[in-house]
Amino acid sequence: MATQSATWAYRDDHDDFARTYFRRFGDCVVSSIGVGTYLGDPTDEQDERYREAIADALRSGINVVDTAINYRHQRSERVVGDVVRTGPVDRESVLVATKGGFVPFDEDRPDDPGAYVGSEYLDTGIVDSDDLVRGHHCIAPAFIEDQLDRSLDNLGVDTIDLYYVHNPETQLEANSRAAVYDQLEATFERLERRRAAGDIRHYGVATWDAFRVPADHDSYLSLPEIVRRAQSAAATVENETTGFRGVQLPFNVQMADAFTVEAHEGAEGTQSALWFAHEAELSVFTSASIMQGELSTGLPDDIAARLDGDTSVQRSINFARSPPGVTSALVGMGSPEHVVENVAAGRYEPLGASAFDAVFE
Repeated sequence: MATQSATWAYRDDHDDFARTYFRRFGDCVVSSIGVGTYLGDPTDEQDERYREAIADALRSGINVVDTAINYRHQRSERVVGDVVRTGPVDRESVLVATKGGFVPFDEDRPDDPGAYVGSEYLDTGIVDSDDLVRGHHCIAPAFIEDQLDRSLDNLGVDTIDLYYVHNPETQLEANSRAAVYDQLEATFERLERRRAAGDIRHYGVATWDAFRVPADHDSYLSLPEIVRRAQSAAATVENETTGFRGVQLPFNVQMADAFTVEAHEGAEGTQSALWFAHEAELSVFTSASIMQGELSTGLPDDIAARLDGDTSVQRSINFARSPPGVTSALVGMGSPEHVVENVAAGRYEPLGASAFDAVFE
């Protein structure tokens, strides 16, 4: 797993970045730009491109790698594991994050996906049909524990640094909000036990809509309530503190709701998800930091003028690194060609607090 001594040594070996490039995550320090592994076809050729890109990123000053068991039908996890175990830096220098919640295929999409889910998960009792939403999403404790075991095998590591429950708001399509909170708490209890056993170091939730929509939205989940459920889970299993540490959510110039929508009850009233996370000392990892490449063609002129960077991609990454609470902005790096441009964004300072606020005035 990532360690304090190794990550700080990694930072010292990459001291040519701007002052706030490396940021705290627990007792470690991590790069404020991270590798995302969502995009790309499930092919051997794309595996090799990811392998080269991740290795280049680790050499260049990025020590955050994010994946999920369902990304590219488990191929992304396996490539990440290969590079982290055998690549250019020590395993202990790298924060490895993955997720469980969407039923994954294995290497390729089966001819009959429904039959695959039935034989692999329903018939074996890993998933109860009542817990399955859309035919492919589940956050029940037994399923998440099974997925965690598979992720450990795919990655080939002893400990996963940050394990997310993936898009829990999907469950709201079939269940009440109270039922989703209850199931999350039960799953958090399992994750707390696995943390005590050393299989994970921290856990959290990765979301798309849940934390950036108003409280009356169908996909809304309360971040404060989820934190309370994690604290309760830790108390139930008699852990001194909760391992709930990370939140993943989309944030970019066009999707800034996590900063602008005040829907989470804090000590002094409602707050945005990012402000609540900042005050609760949670680490936020932004997804869609360049809108899966869409922002590479340009930003609104008034925003671009406020941001440092040579390209629209670099300015977009620096915008995503700017708000309170953000530890790392995740960027898809499915090819070595992307790495140089993305890493170079870290040689510029992101916006300061007052300059960032001014964007929304």
